[in-house]
Amino acid sequence: MINPYSPILMAPISLSTDLSAFRFPHPHLLGIEGLSPEEITLLLDLADAYVAQNRQRDKKSDVLRGRTIINLFFENSTRTQTSFELAGKRMGGDVINMSVSSSSIKKGETMIDTAMTLNAMHPDVLVVRHPDAGAVKLLSEKVNAAVINAGDGRHEHPTQALLDALTIKRRKGHLDRLTVAISGDILHSRVARSNILLLNLMGARVRVVAPLTLLPTDIDRFGVEVHHDMREGLTGCDIVMMLRLQTERMHGMFVPSIREYFHFFGLDREKLSYAKPDALVMHPGPMNRGVEIDSELADDINRSVIREQVEMGVAVRMACLDVLTRYDAPNPSGPNPSGAA
Repeated sequence: MINPYSPILMAPISLSTDLSAFRFPHPHLLGIEGLSPEEITLLLDLADAYVAQNRQRDKKSDVLRGRTIINLFFENSTRTQTSFELAGKRMGGDVINMSVSSSSIKKGETMIDTAMTLNAMHPDVLVVRHPDAGAVKLLSEKVNAAVINAGDGRHEHPTQALLDALTIKRRKGHLDRLTVAISGDILHSRVARSNILLLNLMGARVRVVAPLTLLPTDIDRFGVEVHHDMREGLTGCDIVMMLRLQTERMHGMFVPSIREYFHFFGLDREKLSYAKPDALVMHPGPMNRGVEIDSELADDINRSVIREQVEMGVAVRMACLDVLTRYDAPNPSGPNPSGAA
């Protein structure tokens, strides 16, 4: 079988690269699961080209001219929604932020009815965040537009994993053979799940570091090394990826106290000293300073790439919007509103 990516991946992608013959094989971006290493590489290479565009004085293009993107967030978000909005506008698209708090959903309309209503307006892309795992996939089956998962419950957050991978690749030059420690609230984190999937696909060695109460019961199925001691888990690591304590998803006591959690699992210089001397520190944000990470370390420009992650986020979302709006749906009849086969 001919690999459709090989002609493109033989040379570095730039914004002048002719992608007209390329067809992204997925109508939606619902997760890292289901993507191939070649597809991930293409997205990262294209996003890398958009980084250069975003650093120019004139940042705007007309790639999405005439296209409409709707941000539909059922959970509050500042950085992700703003990042998608900026990505769409820099590409010349029309971007609408739909406020769920003032929408018909608050008046009793179901998510599917809302999706069908939006579908009747013929948007090109729906960017959806929802508190329930699987909700974004369900919505994608009811609309003609491309759907991007901006986070669904504990399931996945694919663009976060892609931007994290781009940040690492630009700093380290590669992803394979790197040792990455993901530390913190693994249990409630869709970011952790997407990163584990992507890093394993790309040949990295992944460790998770967390107390037993913050690990999924099936963590052994994730293909990772499990550690319950920060110093042990960080030893020899290239990347230290901290996660936020998601107290809003916790029902019960998962940690004895914030102070005790930081003492054992918060990242400070002493614990980081067990990693490699050039190890990078990452955090998906928003940070709880003094809970997951020491404030001084978070701002250390020599070790922390947290601000760089935010920059890469815009570029990655531009790349995702680019490839998904090139997709030609194989089924001209569109979705089946009833969900029947």
